[in-house]
Order: sequence, then structure tokens, then C-alpha cells
Amino acid sequence: MGVQQTVKLGVIGLGKRGIGLLTLLLGMEDVEIVAICDPYEERLEKGLSTVVNKERPPATGYWDYRDLLARSDIQGVVIATTWVTHAEIAIAAMRAGKYAGIEVGGAASLEECWELVRASEQSGMPCMLLENCCYGRNELAVMNMVKKGLLGEIVHAECGYEHDLREEVAMGDVNKHNRYYNYLHRNGDVYPIHGLGPVSKMLEINRGNRLVSLTSMSSKARGIKQWATDKFGENDPKAKLDWTQGDVVTTLIRCAGGETISMIHDTTLPRPYSRAGRVQGTKGLWMEINHSIHIDGRTPAHKWESFDKYLEEYEHPIWIEYKDMGIREGHGGMDYLVLQAYVESIMNGTQTPIDVYDTAAWMAVTVLSEESVILGSMPVAIPDFTKGKWINREPAPVSRYSLNAIHDQLF
Repeated sequence: MGVQQTVKLGVIGLGKRGIGLLTLLLGMEDVEIVAICDPYEERLEKGLSTVVNKERPPATGYWDYRDLLARSDIQGVVIATTWVTHAEIAIAAMRAGKYAGIEVGGAASLEECWELVRASEQSGMPCMLLENCCYGRNELAVMNMVKKGLLGEIVHAECGYEHDLREEVAMGDVNKHNRYYNYLHRNGDVYPIHGLGPVSKMLEINRGNRLVSLTSMSSKARGIKQWATDKFGENDPKAKLDWTQGDVVTTLIRCAGGETISMIHDTTLPRPYSRAGRVQGTKGLWMEINHSIHIDGRTPAHKWESFDKYLEEYEHPIWIEYKDMGIREGHGGMDYLVLQAYVESIMNGTQTPIDVYDTAAWMAVTVLSEESVILGSMPVAIPDFTKGKWINREPAPVSRYSLNAIHDQLF
């Protein structure tokens, strides 16, 4: 397939996140948004007006995503609906011949992960989890360091999602936010991918390595109830809700290569934001929490050194170019980069940097974490969604947005 000049996309799901992604896509000259979809009329109207306000050709609005997918002129769809509908819509999109771009969220069953893989393999259409943190400035610089061997052989990594979301979750029934019902009824690492995505790429998961098993442990759930009590009083209905989702969920993952990954989900207690990053090898380690690094023989013995000069030295070329171009809005600029990676793949007719095997494995961690918690933190096997292909995969496409290698010659 030759390189196209313009990619025609649809956007399904127009809540806060969907509108944000739509706005970024409308700012790309090589993208045309021809259709948008949401079952809520007020959200659909907001989406339609957003397209017009950006002085782009009007888009057609749909209430049913199946009507949008029936259009032959759409090459890809960005799916920003509720977590439990991501897979369903992505499967339908691939079977309709579209590139599926899924907003971040965990799976509710292993079967939907396997069905994602089957739909992609049978249709030949890629499925990309739009994990923006894979394109974070720090994460790409650390990946560059890992690829260049600065940290030695990687032994251990830590990551997570630590974000005070008490108000967002508690008010989710009013604001139509999907976390509300998930937190009421589920208990596990329901949002593992912001940390797991970048770490998996550094550890070459699904390309010479894979996630083998996990064990999860959950704390009690008190944070949202306390927030609602303080905000509305102890007799308010929200203060009487019994939340299932534990305040802190800790997950340990073992990899086929012998590496370990420690993950934390911490969103219902007061705290500053962090992705709890740590990458540790035989020659040193990087720590997000104190923006520091220690490298054997290079930094002072037994002392931390600021990551700043290493960030400058090992800046990923995509970020060097991006800063010169002007960083776009959206989580520090990484939203724009992950969407560009998705669009470039469609334009070139190539596999996406995050493929369906990555998507399935990362999403599956949620349901497997829930299972481990229910079983008293018993270890749970992580399926091999590549069915053995991880041992000797074909090379990933050469791309400026590659997460498997850094192709300096393209910059």
C-alpha cells in the first residue's frame, strides 16, 4: 500500500477524553474527521460543533457506532468510550476493515483480549492501544538509554498510576464517567497501562520476551467514602456507598527473561501525581520520583545525580524535533505524539508501534489482577497472545515513532 496524503478517521466516544483527542486530531493537516459518534445527544452536539469551530469540513454524527463503521471511506477509528466497550467496538472496527485505535483501559475478560487478537489476525487490520505515556519525554529518553546499554542488562522495573481521582470517581454518576461503576464493583489494577506500556517496550515484551505471571494484593477501600463524608456529610447517599476497588493495589509481574515488574494503582487517597517509574539494571537505575539517576562508575558512588543532564544527552530524536516544532497540548505533549504514530501507520499502510499483541497483553493485566486478588493473591498465568511468535518475531516496521528501536537515520 502506498503512502496516502490524507487519513480519514472516525471518533467514537465524545466524553472529556474523546473531545480532547478529537481536538488534537483536528489540528493535524493530514487528518480529516469525517464522522463522530456518541449515544448522548449533548456530547454528540459538542463534538459536531468542535469540528466546525476548528474550521474543518463538517463531520457526520452517529448515535450507533455500527452505522459509522459501515462507511467505506473511513480508514481508522479512535475509540474513547467506556472501558468495558473498548474491545467490542475495536473488534467490530477491524472486521469492518478499519485501523482500531483504543483509548487506554483494562479488559474485563480474557476472552475479549483473545477476540481482539483473532479479529486482527483474521482481518489483517492493526489494533493499537493509544498509550500516550509510551511517548512521554522521560520515558523515551530512558528507553534511549536502555537501548544504548547505559543501565546495563535490565533486571527490575517499577511503574504505576498514582493520581488523586476521588472527586472524579465519586461524581462519576453525575458526570457520566466510567470509573464510577468500575470502582463500585471491581477490585484490581483497573488502569495498569500508563506504567506497564513504556516498561514493556523497554523489556522487549512480545519480541523476545513476554509477561509470564502476576500476583496482586489490594488494600481496603476507604478513600472515596472519607472524601464524600468530608464533602457532603456522613448522611449523604455518596458517603454511604461501599466501594469495592481497594485504595492501593500492588501487582508483581514475572517476565520470561527473568525480569520483575512491580506495579501500583493508587487513585483514591490524597497524593500528588506520579507514574512511579523505576528502571534498574546491572550498571545503574533511573527513578522518576526524585528525577534522579545513578550509574556505576559515572555518578558519585552511592549518590543520586539529577536526571536533567542525562535527559538532554539522551533526548529521543522525536522530542528534539517536537520541541523545535512546538509542543502541543495534551498531557505534556505526548497525546499528540501517540496520535501521530497511529496516523502515520495508517498513512503508510504498516503495522502500528503498539500492536494487537501488546494491546491484549497489557489490557489483560486488569482482569488477571482482579482474579489474583479474589484468590488471595495467588499467582495467575498471563496468556501468550502471540502463541509462541514472541520467541522469534518478524522485525517491527522502521518508523520515526518506533518503540522497538530508535531509527536516527529518519530524523
